[in-house]
Amino acid sequence: MSKMNEEAVNFEMGLRRLAIACTNDPLLFVQKCFRWGHGELANYEGPDVWQQKILCDIRDRLKNGETRHKAIQIAVASGHGIGKTAFVAWIMLWAICTYPDMKGVVTAETKNQLITKTWSELHKWHHLCLFRDWFEVAAESIFSTQPGHKYTWRIDAIPWNENNTDAFQGLHNQGKRILVLFDEASVIAQKIYEVTKGALTDKDTQIIWCIFGNPTRPDGPFFDAFHKSRHRWITYNIDSRTVKITNKEQLQEYVDDYGEDSDFVKVRVRGVFPSASAKQFINREDVDAAMNRDVGQVNYSRTVAILGVDVAREGDDRSAIATKIGRDCTMPLKVFRGLDGPQLGMQVLMYANELKQKGIPRVYINLDYTGVGASPYDWLKDKVQHLNKVISASQSTNPQRWANKRAEMWDKMRDFIRDDGAIPKSEELAEDLCIPEKLIDQKGRLLLESKDSMKRRNMNSPDTADALALCFAIPIQEYIEDDSWRHQRVNRHKSIRDPYA
Repeated sequence: MSKMNEEAVNFEMGLRRLAIACTNDPLLFVQKCFRWGHGELANYEGPDVWQQKILCDIRDRLKNGETRHKAIQIAVASGHGIGKTAFVAWIMLWAICTYPDMKGVVTAETKNQLITKTWSELHKWHHLCLFRDWFEVAAESIFSTQPGHKYTWRIDAIPWNENNTDAFQGLHNQGKRILVLFDEASVIAQKIYEVTKGALTDKDTQIIWCIFGNPTRPDGPFFDAFHKSRHRWITYNIDSRTVKITNKEQLQEYVDDYGEDSDFVKVRVRGVFPSASAKQFINREDVDAAMNRDVGQVNYSRTVAILGVDVAREGDDRSAIATKIGRDCTMPLKVFRGLDGPQLGMQVLMYANELKQKGIPRVYINLDYTGVGASPYDWLKDKVQHLNKVISASQSTNPQRWANKRAEMWDKMRDFIRDDGAIPKSEELAEDLCIPEKLIDQKGRLLLESKDSMKRRNMNSPDTADALALCFAIPIQEYIEDDSWRHQRVNRHKSIRDPYA
């Protein structure tokens, strides 16, 4: 064997070993299969932080035996210029280069978008990929050059058409790998999403479904992935200002011209959905302001903590704990799934003790007692001092203004958000706060939309927002007087009353 042939054989064997190593690791593939820092990539170090996080999400689920054959569904809403189309190309190349006879479908907003942008980007990265000789990129497909595998090992670019869904409906590849990618997913029709779900039914199959887009519409299946269907999707909101390759000066001009909380900036810069409804009890602008408000230093020794504990009622609902310390509600929310009453009670107790260790003198716990809330309440009642039972349907403190306790505490929370309160920077909380609609009952009192009504609108239960609202359920003296001042005042008062003592 000549030296040249030997080198070719060694190179091919090295590629095969690399493909095997990257089978369940797309991050390793992107890092190793492109020559970062050289040639056309001389000015690039590798994937950005947001890209690494998503690649790691896919890797971790494929390497976990319990999730390997469960559909991996990832939804990415972003501002402009983040490198989304390049990322789509990487996912395609990883999926096809590391799994024999995989099948995939890619679609986009329009055929022109699909061919001139998505597929053009694939051409570019295929040319830069170490595995380029293994596959051929045609006008509307990428397929294996190995004899006999052209039609079994491929990804096709297919413009969507809700009147002809066969390409999406018939995507099956039992026991192997399936890849589905939607680029500019916010405008792809509901029916395409529905028929694509049929591809998620293959048993013992790696299934990756990724949808990408600017969050242009506050409705539709792309919006739903971040709202009513979010328990089925791994969601990302990517702010263009956090990405290395974006034009920061141009983005700042958008903010200066339109305002941080304008729908224009939300969609094109921040990667969040525009305001959804005039019926919203709490609007997104107020939420964003509270998330970015600075409360300064909080004196833990002089301020009590109030915990709002919302208890999960159904399978998709979550138990949540929110924290209020004066004007400061910015401590990260604690969210749990699948806990029974005593288990949730234990989490509340441990967290209350953690706050006391920070120097907070008292911790009040406002727990939603309605329904299954009785179980964690009963577990806690002999173990903590300041435990309050809150029943959402009970009478409010002002029956002429609020129809029930739930409307009262949400209204007080809204005032806190609008005025000077600060809340956690959590997209999940922001979405929950904006779900319920405001109503007026027959007596002219404020009423909040019921959870059953929200579910009929296909919205999730706003569990994290309910937890935060519980912090406002009961009037509590939140600031503690200085004990030394109290002692001096008492002594001075005594000396005045009894000058002959």
